[in-house]
Amino acid sequence: MKHVFLLLGLLLASGTGAEEVAPEPAAIREWPVPWAGTRPRDPYVDPAGRVWFCGQAGNYLAMFDPDTEQFRRIELEPGTHPHNLVVDEAGLVWYAGNRNARIGRLDPQSGEIVTFPMPDPAVRDPHTLEPDGRGGLWFTAQGSNRVGRLDMASGEIALARVPTPDARPYGIKLDGQGRPWVALFGTNKLAWIDPRTLALTEVTLPREQTRVRRLEIAANGDVWYLDFAGGMIGRYRPAQGGFDEWPIPTAERAQPYGSGMDARGRLWLVDVGSRPMRLLGFDTVGERFLPAVALPSEGGAVRHMYYHAGSDSLWFGTDANTLGQARLAP
Repeated sequence: MKHVFLLLGLLLASGTGAEEVAPEPAAIREWPVPWAGTRPRDPYVDPAGRVWFCGQAGNYLAMFDPDTEQFRRIELEPGTHPHNLVVDEAGLVWYAGNRNARIGRLDPQSGEIVTFPMPDPAVRDPHTLEPDGRGGLWFTAQGSNRVGRLDMASGEIALARVPTPDARPYGIKLDGQGRPWVALFGTNKLAWIDPRTLALTEVTLPREQTRVRRLEIAANGDVWYLDFAGGMIGRYRPAQGGFDEWPIPTAERAQPYGSGMDARGRLWLVDVGSRPMRLLGFDTVGERFLPAVALPSEGGAVRHMYYHAGSDSLWFGTDANTLGQARLAP
């Protein structure tokens, strides 16, 4: 296990004569995943504090116990190649079968796996999942140009087509009104969906070259997006209809990928265009970047992050075949 102790923080005082407060140390840890070359990704913390993640290239789900630092692997049916997972309040693990056109549900207690095939043969690649807390599980299907909702009780799946061809729906998050917001990675647009009618509305971003993989929704309803192509973060305010954007500070070409928003409303991202990769925070109130810190892993990418409020930390997987945790400083 690698231990790297890094500094994250911000100036808590400002103005003439204000003293700079030293940032508290935060720790980034990475644990080598014992199954080489399997692209561990998209961790999620269950109600018991265990960390579940996908082995996309290894065709498995896995559980990591932070207390014992032990891993457990659960094999999936051949050809699943899970892309993403979430854990519901009952501890059931839901995963996206990216290459076998289905969503699966694992009961960790019994080991039972139930799968829910896509009702339309044109929808072949469930991508990213997001529960709505109301019995629905929303998901994107990037190559199929669809967004869907699975009823977690009945297993019924409803689908919405994205009107822009090849829009590549990617990251998905829900706002306080229960509306899913989607990053349309193949174009310079976001989209939101009416959860009652499944009507989809596209929002065009200011720059034609913008390409967004991930987004986060603040408590006030602001939509924060990461422009992977332009190396920027942006804010869209649905109530006012306005945009703001900030270039990510770097000496190289920034490529923001995995993201998370903490309990204090700070936006976090991993810049995979830098070597080594960097974790950056952005103070959304003060509108300024926090000091960047290097990840121990070299090469590859961090494709998704999960913020766990209980430990005030971010969990992530890397293409270097590690599982990582970043404990955030106040």
